[in-house]
Amino acid sequence: MSDSPMPSPPFPSPDNAVLRMIVSNAISSVRNGEALVEEAILHAAVHGWYEGHVHGEDECPGCDFRGGLPKNTQRG
Repeated sequence: MSDSPMPSPPFPSPDNAVLRMIVSNAISSVRNGEALVEEAILHAAVHGWYEGHVHGEDECPGCDFRGGLPKNTQRG
């Protein structure tokens, strides 16, 4: 285990409006028969991760890893 601080996780906060829309669309696509459960989960996971990435870029545009780490900093 490392003593260095870990960056923020690559996902949006649970109250993020875009995340709610992604989850709602996934549920709807399964209920409407447009997607299998596995397809809806994969779609929501990918788009949720991307939304977290966008949020991280907004919070720290010069960071590779969110937080105080400057771009191109190596962890560990």
